[in-house]
Amino acid sequence: MPEGDTVWNTARVLHRALAGAGLTGSDFRVPSLATTDLTGWTVRESTSRGKHLLLRLTAPPQTSPTAAWTLHSHLRMDGTWRAYAPGERWTARPAHLIRVVLRSPKAVAVGYHLHELALLPTAEEESLLGHLGPDLLGDDWDPDEAVRRLAAVPEATIGEALLDQRNLAGVGNLYTCELLFLRGLSPWTPVGAVPDLAGTVALAQRLLAANRGRWTQSTTGSLRRGQTSYVYGRRAEPCRRCGTAIGREELGERVTYWCPTCQPPPTTTPAAR
Repeated sequence: MPEGDTVWNTARVLHRALAGAGLTGSDFRVPSLATTDLTGWTVRESTSRGKHLLLRLTAPPQTSPTAAWTLHSHLRMDGTWRAYAPGERWTARPAHLIRVVLRSPKAVAVGYHLHELALLPTAEEESLLGHLGPDLLGDDWDPDEAVRRLAAVPEATIGEALLDQRNLAGVGNLYTCELLFLRGLSPWTPVGAVPDLAGTVALAQRLLAANRGRWTQSTTGSLRRGQTSYVYGRRAEPCRRCGTAIGREELGERVTYWCPTCQPPPTTTPAAR
């Protein structure tokens, strides 16, 4: 599942493939952009904000009175971008999942199963991103603001609060489960009962930053298959610390994994379990 570090990595792949290049063709396979032609546009940069990917472009003067534009996409659970050499076969996903193709002299970028695909003036990016909390991998990462946003709803469970991109942008289900294990917190602990919210936020940032630049996500320090997580995806397997069987249960709209021994239930919870 794409999390903040995966989107960050994807943005860097696209930047290396397309930045500075003039597009020689484009093919949008979504109704809202079906007639859009970016031929002659220049790719300035590719970057990310939380789980959102931003491809910033410059339009030719004769094409648009607005020079700076952004192609926005969200990967959600199953979206991805791939960069291919011209003439290389596109093998990442079935062809019917392709949503956009961007061609340049040095590379072809193909977006599969993308969500929220939109082209808008760069000056209007905040209309799509303004609700997001501080980006854990952004240059403007602000841990104090992240703590403030989390603490603003003390009755929310910490498991759901960390997944709320309005609090801090980039944490997904994998990192939430692993972070709470490492902090010894039950996913059902109310935010107001977390003893060191700042420490929890700081560790979240370190976990994502440690995995930036690689595709194998690990919170254990091991990159070996089956050894990259403490609890995530390990239902009924023994806890690496105490041997207790790892639990799996729904939390809001997501599924959470936790160790019932290392992450004891809170003494009070907004929803009795």
